[in-house]
Amino acid sequence: MKKLLAVLLALCLLCATALAETLVTNGGVAIEIAELPHQDASAPATVWFIGDISPESLVKAYQALGVQLPGKVGVKISTGEGKNSNYLRPALIGDLVQMLKGTIVECNTGYGGARSSTAMHLQLAKDRGFTDIAEVDILDAEGNMELPVEGGNVLSVDYVGSRFANYDSYLVLSHFKGHAMAGFGGAIKNTSIGFGSSEGKRWIHSGGTDLKRFLDDDQDAFLESMADAAKAVDTHMGDNIVYINVMNRLSVDCDCDPNPSEPDMHDIGILASTDPLAVDQAAIDLVYAMPDSERLIARIESRDGLHTLDAAEAIGLGSRAYNLVIIE
Repeated sequence: MKKLLAVLLALCLLCATALAETLVTNGGVAIEIAELPHQDASAPATVWFIGDISPESLVKAYQALGVQLPGKVGVKISTGEGKNSNYLRPALIGDLVQMLKGTIVECNTGYGGARSSTAMHLQLAKDRGFTDIAEVDILDAEGNMELPVEGGNVLSVDYVGSRFANYDSYLVLSHFKGHAMAGFGGAIKNTSIGFGSSEGKRWIHSGGTDLKRFLDDDQDAFLESMADAAKAVDTHMGDNIVYINVMNRLSVDCDCDPNPSEPDMHDIGILASTDPLAVDQAAIDLVYAMPDSERLIARIESRDGLHTLDAAEAIGLGSRAYNLVIIE
């Protein structure tokens, strides 16, 4: 019954909003939907958009998907490195996490810092208020598990935290922003590097050549490995994984940077989809449509970040074409 009600709600929202021709961002910028290069009303993937960025809008974005995540739900976020990080705050995500009765899940980093060990990572999560809204679980606290990569560009296996298997479904809740190495970070990065154990993160960064050292010698192999690892997770979870990108505080730097550059463009809104490639492509299209996104675009292009989307499309992670639907 709950699943039926969710589907009916999504259909009602679709009927109410499908004719929208213009979206308005959180910062008040009007963007013509038809001008987004990968927007296609007949596309196999739907991406839902809401301009307001608030706890209530996050709940609406999830409900628009018409999905009831079953069983034990993990909510994959980034807890952020350093007090100045632009990570998604507990006050913003708390209502949605609690509605799902979710557990916040993370993995340790592959480098030094406040999140490089489970004890320090859990303390940071507590200090930042995440344990006030939900239980927090560090998935690689007890090591790795392997996920096969089907038809990958580079990888044949992905290494995630061993506790990944303890969850029946996942919400990948990502802060969309720039990234010093990948150019940008959204659903694909949060699903690949984010679920990667410490060793798994190094595996991806090294293009599948090293579990022990943090290498970035081959940029294309790194970007293609992210797409491969994301496919491993998405394939393993099947219908029991969904994706939300929150496009606020759009710094050129990642939440893993303890002193990120201050954002110099307006917030955009929230995107939701069952397709990780579509939700990231829609985010990229919106960034390129913004009048004040020059620095973020320069960061993306300087790292060949769009190659991640090419690589994801090549292995069938999802669809770059999407139908964008506005949530009123």
